[in-house]
Amino acid sequence: MAAALGGLGLLQGRVRLAAAAAATSSLSRPGRRALVRGGAATLPAAGRSYGSEAKEEEELRVRYLDDEHKGIVVLGLNRSHAKNALNKNLLKMMSKAVDALKSDKKVRTVIFRSEVPGIFCAGADLKERAKMHSSEVSSFVSKARATINEMANLPVPTIAAIDGTALGGGLELALACDIRVAASSAKMGLVETKLAIIPGAGGTQRLPRTIGVSLAKELIFSARIVDGEEAKSIGLISHVVEQNEAGDAAYRRALALAREFLPQGPLAMRVAKLAINQGMEVDLVTGLAIEEACYAQTIPTKDRIEGLLAFKEKRPPRYKGE
Repeated sequence: MAAALGGLGLLQGRVRLAAAAAATSSLSRPGRRALVRGGAATLPAAGRSYGSEAKEEEELRVRYLDDEHKGIVVLGLNRSHAKNALNKNLLKMMSKAVDALKSDKKVRTVIFRSEVPGIFCAGADLKERAKMHSSEVSSFVSKARATINEMANLPVPTIAAIDGTALGGGLELALACDIRVAASSAKMGLVETKLAIIPGAGGTQRLPRTIGVSLAKELIFSARIVDGEEAKSIGLISHVVEQNEAGDAAYRRALALAREFLPQGPLAMRVAKLAINQGMEVDLVTGLAIEEACYAQTIPTKDRIEGLLAFKEKRPPRYKGE
């Protein structure tokens, strides 16, 4: 697709045109309203079997996995002294990493996890925030919102592996991922109302889209914290697992999921994500037009030809991401 479209940018433009055309058709009929919004085996043990190593002092560890996990990238939060709280430097590192990943055609799936036992992310770094001028706070929250939105718009599948506490901005980070996996002992919640503020990095928008409006309001109004079992029962996460002695059960489940994605056509995965993300923000008629525009981009590709040939020859496909 890089050769044909220069990435997903042109396709996104075509999707918007298709949506606009469908919207015009829909709006011509009484009672219809369209809205288009922009955007959209054996497991390696934690800390081992990575393709590239990172320095211990780095607050964000970026690892490209090798061998049977090739194509999976792990972003590990590593601020142990601050419970992985989001500060200016960590947000800067996250933004830089995401920017590099979104244009890397070799990346197939991204896993967000914590390198710190018992914690995913405690939210914003309140100690740093206490030293900020009010104008700086507004700028910081805007940066956090933009960075998490960049994560949500990564063209490949993303998985949040929640092996510990994810509060406030930490849960907002997880909500920006396509799939969330958590240990049963993990604690999750948007607790900002306890501080007389509201979630500011997408929580008020992504939580209701994930678990429904009424329940999202209840959790935000009460600042309630739920464990992995309850999170699974309300649809906040896709999978819940019992924690293991190493404290990385959710990460291992996330890695297993990522491995399920690897054999699939790389372009198809990216376009499917685009179609779903764009389609969920519009009415069905417009969504079907988006799907049609996205499907059309998979027809002439070498990957599709290879997929059909592999099926005919009864062998695993050898995709090159074209």
